[in-house]
Amino acid sequence: MKSSLWQDLRMLGNLFLVRTTSDPEKKTARLYEMYPPDRLVVEDTNYYNLGYWPGATKLDEAAQALADELADTAGFKPDDTVLDVGFGYGDQDFHWIDKYGPSKIIGINITKVHIRIATDRARERGLLDRIDFREGSATAIPLPDNSVDKVVALESAFHFDTRADFFAEAYRVLRPGGVLVTADIIPMEGGKPKADIRSHAIKWIRVMIDDANWYPRKKYGEIMESKGFEGVEVRTIRDEVYEPWREYHVRRLQDPTFKKRSSKLFYKMVAIAHRDQDLLTEELKSLDYVVASARKPVEP
Repeated sequence: MKSSLWQDLRMLGNLFLVRTTSDPEKKTARLYEMYPPDRLVVEDTNYYNLGYWPGATKLDEAAQALADELADTAGFKPDDTVLDVGFGYGDQDFHWIDKYGPSKIIGINITKVHIRIATDRARERGLLDRIDFREGSATAIPLPDNSVDKVVALESAFHFDTRADFFAEAYRVLRPGGVLVTADIIPMEGGKPKADIRSHAIKWIRVMIDDANWYPRKKYGEIMESKGFEGVEVRTIRDEVYEPWREYHVRRLQDPTFKKRSSKLFYKMVAIAHRDQDLLTEELKSLDYVVASARKPVEP
């Protein structure tokens, strides 16, 4: 009980800091410090993404399917060195090692609790020789030029200050022929202005995504190309993301096991966020969800 109360107090403290901090990286770190593994909506994992839902009934399954979609789009191979930018608690990295077998995964993150917990998990699995979780910024990647084969950002690039600067850094650290893949939240062309979003479930977008990162599919691809990438593709998967994600939360809030395992504060926060389903359904129409891919030319 005392531990749960302490976590709730920390959550409220971090929420205050998120709303009062102007520095984008500090704001992002504070946001994710609000959600330790026991403050997530998932059931059996520590994934923190909206998921890719064809055939999935649980967020855990959908979140892992989204990780697979990135890996398949990037074309992970056994001899690859992969850079995962914004790795959360590392679930996708452990899954990628098991399923795709890249020789090395380097994860960078600015949230210290993520780095600590993910590193502990890698140690417990005996994977410290193949997975290296470290602190680092997406816009100042602590790696040399031409050092990795794949760069991935699973639902994190909208936080970067700026996403365009991240694209430039990804280009720098990729070897010639290397691939960048992102799963990202962006606006639909002609969608509702970000400042007008009112649904509590997605209102975080107003606070956490800077205007510099809020542009639709066409511009997204143009910025990738402007950084030197070729073979750019920005494809929407929004129909397989938003509506099933919304429906899952409705079911999850009705699940007595979720209420039992959650603190009163966390359950109340999720319930308030999803209480106006009509408004959420309407405002999700203004959001796109894309998987973007681009290749660094073999010869400049």
